[in-house]
Amino acid sequence: MDALSERNPRVVSAVKLQRAAQRRKSGLFLAEGANAVSAALETGRVREIFYSLAAAARENALIAGATADGVRTTLVSDRAAEHLGETVTAPGLVAVCELVDVPLGEILDRGPRMLAVPVEIAEPGNAGTLIRVADAVGADGVVLAGETVDPHNGKCVRASAGSLFHVPVARGRDIAATLDAISAAGVTILATAANGEVDLDDADDILRGPVAWLFGNEAHGLDAAVAARADHRIRIPIHGRAESLNLAAAAAICLYASARVQHAR
Repeated sequence: MDALSERNPRVVSAVKLQRAAQRRKSGLFLAEGANAVSAALETGRVREIFYSLAAAARENALIAGATADGVRTTLVSDRAAEHLGETVTAPGLVAVCELVDVPLGEILDRGPRMLAVPVEIAEPGNAGTLIRVADAVGADGVVLAGETVDPHNGKCVRASAGSLFHVPVARGRDIAATLDAISAAGVTILATAANGEVDLDDADDILRGPVAWLFGNEAHGLDAAVAARADHRIRIPIHGRAESLNLAAAAAICLYASARVQHAR
């Protein structure tokens, strides 16, 4: 079987999906590496898999399984694999997938118990890590509110380590309308705030019901008006000398606290 070169039209079209505008236009994105590709295959969203000879040796069972399931699998040259990959050492395994985000109403209609709502999150690595944390604690969805990073960005997909395909993700550009919809669904909105009136250690009664956690932008945190819109503002107790926590760490602590209460025997 001849390997496709980097000039092949199918490879060229796939490489263009590294750009947000092309992802929006085509409804497709790239998932790179064995973790992401195997998670994507489980959802039935994969249109095509490109793989190098080295990846074929490493991930033979994955590629053979995809082929047996009727997914188009295509051998590409090492140079084409480098073009398709966005990391310094490309894994040589990339899937072209259908976009995963869903309408907010679809998540709310399922009666969610726990949502993660990053507001104006800008760093794709943080967004992917937050989606991975939400998946790990059993959250019912991640809602990207405001002008945020595209969850299908390559760095976000890699940081999610496959979790982008496990946990429902919605986007709501209008922050106020998004929070109104969450409230109308009977979900209590919680804002993380350094000066919050409720200590996380004392929040168990609040966390027993359905909650949506708001997490602020990496650079300037939650806008004061957005924090004021929440039903409660929760502070994470800091016992050492650190002034604050980064977004992914704060999200992990708060979502774990929710999961601990909701799954208590």
